[in-house]
Amino acid sequence: MLNSKVRDHVQTSLQGIANKARQDEKYRFFDVYRLINRISLMDAWYDLNKNAATGVDAITAAEYEDNLIDNIKELERRLKENRYRAKLVKRVYIEKGEGKFRPLGILVLEDKLVQIAAAKILGAIFDTNFLPVSYGYRPGIGPKDAVKDITLNLMIGRYSYIVDADIKGYFDKIDHEWLIKMLELRINDKRFIRLIKKWLKAGVLEYGKVLHPIKGTPQGGSVSPILANIYLHYALDLWVERVIKPKCEGQIYLCRFADDFICAFQYKREAEEFYKALKERLGKFKLELSEEKSKIISFSRFRKYEKSYFEFLGFEFRWGTDIKGKDRIKRRTSRKRFKKSIANFLKWIRENRNKRLRNIFKKLNAKLRGYYNYYGIIGNWDGIYEFFSQVLKLIYKWLNRRSQRRSFNYIGFGEMLKHYKIEKPRITEKRNQLLKQALA
Repeated sequence: MLNSKVRDHVQTSLQGIANKARQDEKYRFFDVYRLINRISLMDAWYDLNKNAATGVDAITAAEYEDNLIDNIKELERRLKENRYRAKLVKRVYIEKGEGKFRPLGILVLEDKLVQIAAAKILGAIFDTNFLPVSYGYRPGIGPKDAVKDITLNLMIGRYSYIVDADIKGYFDKIDHEWLIKMLELRINDKRFIRLIKKWLKAGVLEYGKVLHPIKGTPQGGSVSPILANIYLHYALDLWVERVIKPKCEGQIYLCRFADDFICAFQYKREAEEFYKALKERLGKFKLELSEEKSKIISFSRFRKYEKSYFEFLGFEFRWGTDIKGKDRIKRRTSRKRFKKSIANFLKWIRENRNKRLRNIFKKLNAKLRGYYNYYGIIGNWDGIYEFFSQVLKLIYKWLNRRSQRRSFNYIGFGEMLKHYKIEKPRITEKRNQLLKQALA
């Protein structure tokens, strides 16, 4: 009951902000800092991942919950009295595959709570400003929407070239001064801006040494995704919409998910001019294109023989023909992502093969459902079936290594799969009306 009342109160406040932001695109919000109070902090508590790793203070969610109300009140008091201080961020590295690692910041629990509350306020203010081309870290939309939108636009448009761009170390390169200027376009509250600055300047604890960042956002923090979205909204999206598009004679289409984006062009000359201008534009905001990962790709239904493709959000996009001989955008799981998924599964089954079978298959089915929900798009049946087949081979191999003796043969394995109702491959994407028309 308390949870419901807290949620309703916070949602009402955020909806009011969003409505005002939508009605007046130039309105600057003041006194939003006061909205980070015990109610919004309690709401943030309900969103908090209670099983996440602890920060530098080593306080767990269970320990904090023992005296939750008083802890929330004390946190609110420090915020009101300007005594709140951002703690050190513990930096760890998680494997990306191919021997590469990505830095991840682990915040203390109270910093997480305040960031969740602040991120919701930022989302209410800025989300109405974001263009339809932006898909990352936004409520109600996600990567599969971006994949569907790309497919539809490339099918019905007259595009022949793709600028496949990658920003080098984006989250670590965001310029603090530019970011604050962008925030102040819509926020006229010094205390709220000061709060953001505290997180941007928070020290990072890495291998026992404290580092003081002069750029970048705290990856791992709840506020980082919305800040990163705001930055590229002004640095990239609006620039393409208001500067690049009016100059182009041919069609142009942009799709962005967080810091990953592609831009399609009708004419090669305009694609090349954009690529050159893009370097300068990003440089203005202290960002840099990754030359080895960015390129211009010939991508046309009239040049299918070139067999060119591009990758985006874990999928390969290429032109081909269907069984009726009609031109189609074909999509499948990218080979890089497929290999990574298999490697992750191999690691999991090796570490968990000695657990009880019902627990193994419960978790296995959850993993398969998640895979189908993401990769089960129209035309990718072969991709998800290939993953399913590889998974079964690994399951058979490693469950047979639970003891010195072989546990079962293929017949027994098949019966076990039936008993535990293994999740079969399935297409989960629903074909919307616009895509039906494009494919007709």
